[in-house]
Amino acid sequence: MIDIKLIRENRDLVKENIKKKFQDNKLELVDEIYELDQEYLKVKQDMDQRRAEKNKLSAEIGALMRDKKIDEANVVKAKVSTMGEEIDALTNREDELSKIIKNKMMMIPNIIADSVPIGKDDTENVEVERFGEAVIPDFEIPYHADILEALNGLDKEASGRTSGEGFYYLIGDIARLHSAMITYARDFMISKGFTYCLPPFMIRSDVVTGVMSFEEMDAMMYKIEGEDLYLIGTSEHSMIGKFKDQLLKKENLPYTLTSYSPCFRKEGGAHGLEERGVYRVHQFEKQEMVVICEPEESEDWYEKMWRFTVDFFRSLDVPVRQLECCSGDLADLKYKSCDIEAWSPRQQKYFEVGSCSNLTDAQARRLGIRAKGENGNYYLHTLNNTVVASPRGLIAVIENNYKQDGTVLIPEALQPYMGGLKEIKIKK
Repeated sequence: MIDIKLIRENRDLVKENIKKKFQDNKLELVDEIYELDQEYLKVKQDMDQRRAEKNKLSAEIGALMRDKKIDEANVVKAKVSTMGEEIDALTNREDELSKIIKNKMMMIPNIIADSVPIGKDDTENVEVERFGEAVIPDFEIPYHADILEALNGLDKEASGRTSGEGFYYLIGDIARLHSAMITYARDFMISKGFTYCLPPFMIRSDVVTGVMSFEEMDAMMYKIEGEDLYLIGTSEHSMIGKFKDQLLKKENLPYTLTSYSPCFRKEGGAHGLEERGVYRVHQFEKQEMVVICEPEESEDWYEKMWRFTVDFFRSLDVPVRQLECCSGDLADLKYKSCDIEAWSPRQQKYFEVGSCSNLTDAQARRLGIRAKGENGNYYLHTLNNTVVASPRGLIAVIENNYKQDGTVLIPEALQPYMGGLKEIKIKK
């Protein structure tokens, strides 16, 4: 959520930002909010004036009563009573306007960074840099589901019976490899100075609307029937929510946290679910990183965070690249974002394995996350980034370590988490 002062003082800037995000249907909202805000300010001014007048008249009543001027005191009392009713009406209108303005403000996208490329969707994201050599093997690599099944590591038929499309069983050494990646990711981030955390896997609606837009909420989140609880789509949701309505001490900043969670997403829309494989599914596991910092530090943290993900995948012998997300691909709360994509030797192209985002103070405004400064309280900046999400990370490791005989080599960094196992072979 942006600062209302931007709409009061620079509506053209807000409208231009909306156009850059190809959301012209929201342009009229800016003028609506401006008019409502003008009324809100007028109501507040009238209310403050009446309260001051009421206090002045109330003081006069006491003086008149002391002077035995009962009739005059009663006339003033009647005025005070009428004024009290007017103040109550103004207070109700102020509250009503405040709620309307907030709901409309939450639909206005965050101001994007000047560096963000302008484009309508993810097809116009811009490659920035590649890391590691993208090797094309001289033999055919099977589809990842076929590799996993050949290693007795995947059963989607059984998950179809128990849960339906979009779920899976990982089995044996493949399940171990999946867990090894998550555990290694935890230790990798701890070595970077991050504090490990296990968050709640369900959150209330006021936290959901604090961390994402209404559109994202409807598209992603699973609601628990009969309760004000949602299953998290990523641990970022509950990790940022941890600081809701908190006034944080400057000396404790920045908060650098890494968290594990299962994640649950509807995965509807154009992409749909993956029928055979495990690339796009309803349930997966993820190691996340979250930073809450001073506003002037968020750009530096953004650069550090996406590079942590690059370093993580390179330590697993997976070539990756960084893509700068264009304006139309940015969620409404994001100031800037980039995707980290892993090389797929089977497809001979890159695919997304993580996303890093700087949301400036957009989430902090919605959730009331502030620090106390010399000149008053101010909103902090929030950032999040994927360390690894699996099974997507699992696919990247398996394809890039697949051998012609069907064996999958285990990256050296993961071997200690696999009991020293160095490869996974086809079981006859």
